[in-house]
Amino acid sequence: MSAPMPSPAPVDLTGKILIAMPGMGDPRFAYSVVYLCAHSAEGAMGLIVNKPAQDLQMCDLLEHLSITPGPEMRDMPVHFGGPVEHGRGFVLHDDGYRSDIATLNVAEGFGMTATLDILEDIAQGRGPDRAILALGYAGWGPEQLESELAENGWLTCDADADLVFDSVDTDKWETALTRLGISSLTLSSDAGHA
Repeated sequence: MSAPMPSPAPVDLTGKILIAMPGMGDPRFAYSVVYLCAHSAEGAMGLIVNKPAQDLQMCDLLEHLSITPGPEMRDMPVHFGGPVEHGRGFVLHDDGYRSDIATLNVAEGFGMTATLDILEDIAQGRGPDRAILALGYAGWGPEQLESELAENGWLTCDADADLVFDSVDTDKWETALTRLGISSLTLSSDAGHA
């Protein structure tokens, strides 16, 4: 009797974009664009980059953290990064910034910092040139994301800084689809398999 064939190693999607399909069953992810910060056999972690928090401003967050903004601070929206640990902050930023404590080099052009010092730097105008501040993250257990991809819950595309940092939040989903050569008008909310 022959040994069973091992499962193929998962494709590493770290640094890629996930685009929620219209039939996404979880309303928290409807029309989401997620930047994947980590993906391995242990699971995946990403930040939703196109959903600003409705009732939270950066100045409120800084005040809650007892950080005093300086005159050079650039205001930025606070985003809903995902449903996991929504009280924890993450800053996805260009790779020109490095925290003195810890910055994760995600992919070329992107870093992520989840330590308080980046907010202190942003408040004093010393932070990254391009950044998204997010509360919470999107997380998947082992093989969970692969299963959702197989069920047509997500499309994937390459990430670039213009899409992630510079596109208007309300346009990011459509812009990501356009980069794949897909019009949202042609997408169906019903998944199908050949």
